[in-house]
Amino acid sequence: MRRLALLLGLLALHQTHCFEFVVEGEWETETSLDEQHGRFKRAILTSEEQEDFEAIRGDDITVKSYKVESRITSRFCHTTVKSSVVNSGPNAQSIGFNVQIPKQAFITNFTMNVNGITFVGSVKEKTVARNLYAQARARGKAAGLVRANSQDMETFKTEVHVPPGSKIEFELHYQEMMQRKLGFYEHSLYLQPGRLVPQFQVDVYIYEPNGIASVETPNTLGEHFSGMAKLTSSKDKAHVVFKPSLQQQRKCENCTTSAIDGIFTVRYDVLRDSNAGELHVSDGHFVHFFAPANLSPLPKNIVFVIDVSGSMWGVKMKQTVEAMQTILDDLTMDDYFSIVDFNHNVRCWSEELVPGSTIQVAEAKKYIQNIKPNGGTNINEALMRAVQMLVKASNQGMIDPRSVSMIMLVSDGDPTVGEIKLSAIQKNVKKVMREEFSLFSLGIGFDVDYDFLERIAMENRGVAQRIYTSHDASDQIRRFYSQVSSPLLRKITVQFPEDSVSDVTQNHFDKYFSGSELVVAGKVLPSESTTLNSFTTASADRLDLSLQTEADYLELDAALAQQQHAFTGFARQMWAYITVNQLLSERSMAPTAGQKRKITQRILTLAVEHQFVTPLTALLVESEEAKERLLADSPNDPKQGCCAGGSGMAALGGRTPVQMVHSIPPWVQMTTPAPPSHAERPLPDHITIVENDPHFIVHLPKSNMDICFNIDSEPGHILNLVSDPGAGVVVNGQLVGSKRVGVEEKEKEKVNTYFGTVSVFYQPDGISVSVSTDRIDLTHGRNNHSFTWGATADITQDRVKVSIVKDSKVMVTVDDKITVMVLLHRVWKKHPTHVDFLGLYIPNNNQYSSQAHGLIGQFGQEPEVRVFNLHEGADPLKKEATMEVKGNKLVVTRGWQKDYRRDQKRGSDVFCWFIHNSGKGFIDGHYTNYIVPRLDSFLPLPL
Repeated sequence: MRRLALLLGLLALHQTHCFEFVVEGEWETETSLDEQHGRFKRAILTSEEQEDFEAIRGDDITVKSYKVESRITSRFCHTTVKSSVVNSGPNAQSIGFNVQIPKQAFITNFTMNVNGITFVGSVKEKTVARNLYAQARARGKAAGLVRANSQDMETFKTEVHVPPGSKIEFELHYQEMMQRKLGFYEHSLYLQPGRLVPQFQVDVYIYEPNGIASVETPNTLGEHFSGMAKLTSSKDKAHVVFKPSLQQQRKCENCTTSAIDGIFTVRYDVLRDSNAGELHVSDGHFVHFFAPANLSPLPKNIVFVIDVSGSMWGVKMKQTVEAMQTILDDLTMDDYFSIVDFNHNVRCWSEELVPGSTIQVAEAKKYIQNIKPNGGTNINEALMRAVQMLVKASNQGMIDPRSVSMIMLVSDGDPTVGEIKLSAIQKNVKKVMREEFSLFSLGIGFDVDYDFLERIAMENRGVAQRIYTSHDASDQIRRFYSQVSSPLLRKITVQFPEDSVSDVTQNHFDKYFSGSELVVAGKVLPSESTTLNSFTTASADRLDLSLQTEADYLELDAALAQQQHAFTGFARQMWAYITVNQLLSERSMAPTAGQKRKITQRILTLAVEHQFVTPLTALLVESEEAKERLLADSPNDPKQGCCAGGSGMAALGGRTPVQMVHSIPPWVQMTTPAPPSHAERPLPDHITIVENDPHFIVHLPKSNMDICFNIDSEPGHILNLVSDPGAGVVVNGQLVGSKRVGVEEKEKEKVNTYFGTVSVFYQPDGISVSVSTDRIDLTHGRNNHSFTWGATADITQDRVKVSIVKDSKVMVTVDDKITVMVLLHRVWKKHPTHVDFLGLYIPNNNQYSSQAHGLIGQFGQEPEVRVFNLHEGADPLKKEATMEVKGNKLVVTRGWQKDYRRDQKRGSDVFCWFIHNSGKGFIDGHYTNYIVPRLDSFLPLPL
């Protein structure tokens, strides 16, 4: 995690109204990794300094107001912090304005009004700052850096020296992308005014076009303010206001000090109607959010590499052991693991990966408990041993090709034994790590060379996290592990039609973890089309996915125009935010000075255009006549140690905004055409159909005849449609009933029944596809993957293919021999009796075995049918006749039913001969013989 420290220094000589503004910091140089190592002091803010932090600092001052407003639109947040202060003392003094901002945020502006002189900020290249810095130092003027020891915040500080009676107004702006972690977004505002404020107010406005699933304000400020945050929300908007009165701010009834001291938190998540993600188009830019759920986790192979050198003695080791006890309990029988612990020597708990059984986990926990830290630090050899363990397991076939293999390194110090050259260790690890392996690094404490750990993780498809040695360090380790312990997808790629987009951010991701989110952004190219499509491909547990979603070019902009508190420029700024962060990551790993300079220029151009204060830019704040100016920059962090710049995982507090960037490729603009969906097998004009309540239309191709019958069964009954033990395929449908109007009607009227669920079970592969009006579930053993009707998708698992057409139909193909199409019928939700239901379409050219049966499957062996004695019926529009079939003579009526494949609203007529009494005489036996106990049940034989 790159620690950013900002300082704004303002020295005002009020007698002459001449201002000088200076900043002091350590300037970045393009030195090598090892040249930089050890050059920087590891300065931290002491606990006393932390406790002494105040947003407004000064003696004999009056803080008139302190207001914070955050506008979150489509996960992008613009925050404004304003304060109005008066020097009410008799003497001139320095008044400070301090703000702690999230580490992943970019400051975009700072303005200040001092006695009517307004200073307005603009972001410039850092060369400007260097020149002003040199000039200020030549005059002997300098200001110090202020650093925060907070886990997720960093400090911005400005100070102005003003005469008595002066009025100062401060206003700071910063922007950030909300990172999804463990299933929700968390917006944090650090509030520590340090005094009572007559007008104190916090407003957080959230607008999510697809809807808000949940929003809450956990009481992170303590019991004193319990219930004071007021929340109002609707389907797509939420407003949180925290506005304690002067009396409510007091620590006690007669106290003159403020009880407001801590982080104010708003936590929320959004509605997702499909696993294909959300595509937002606005202001000539697009943002694609991808956060699928209801997928079974991939099995994982993990080697824990734990530093047990002497520096880990005491609290660090105790908390690491506590965390490992919980982490090991999380392993399942599908997971494989081992433990490597190292000091100057390297030991393995097990030389080979072992399954996460109860017995093995208990043994591992006992081993961890008995570790005694001592000696030096041999990181290189420990990592080599861990990689060798994964390679050996892979070569021996122990590792499932679709599993996720990872190394989790926990260390608190620099290498002191064996290979100690950092660049050599990086090269060694990168050389032996396979593409399918990932390395995650946990750096414990402030004396760790965190930037080295971050770089080595990023180069090997992982991320790093700094663990702070506080009372909750073990919880920090567990939270990190929770974010990477449930991988759902591998090899995710988001693509767009050719010539539809440009300047696309990273769109290939090595892994996706449960509860996180992948984000891709770019520019929309001019087009005659009114919609933008995205195509996402990925691999899940034995499953290959292709997902499609779309967005209208103008719809979101029209909606934003109607919102009073939305951030209308969110898409443009979010694209720039992601791009700058990814370029900073790429720059930190540039192999040559020339490549680094090229990337630097791209960062400067974007940062200046979008007004981001980055490690390469500075905020120049000038008076209206540009006669006075001050400067803010973000100098290198001495605590980082070896490496300039930095990147990580957004959800873990790093700089790269795209969640779980395990592969940092060269800058990608991937706009090749998306792969086509699986081609549907074209269904013939004449086909066997089951529609409505339920009407069966059986097509007999030899006779070129359609035969109709109804099944009058009960809600909840499961009817067997196809039972083919020879092919290992069964198709069943479960009935749902129409709504009941009232008790009296319940007694009198017959309830219509429809198919609410259709299931296709393929026994040889143990795969079941269950299609309901709510979702589509694909189940294999203990693994279940769930999809909604909200997006077009193609799913392949072994010999079963499932194609979903958004809000329309599902096609299930088994072994390229048997196809079943399920059509979705939606009804008006407020209709007094109608319910959503499914239609079923099965072609006659399905390749059943000779053992096929069921209400539909039995007609794979077509019976001989003869219709004669055609005559007028009771209804003059419907003729009657006699049908001879299966040795039975039946009275049949000429009628018609509907085929909804081409027109889902009105359908097209299919003329058929209707058989009464639930198909009696046409189907084998009685319809009740086809009722089965489960959706995967075959029909008992003989019938």
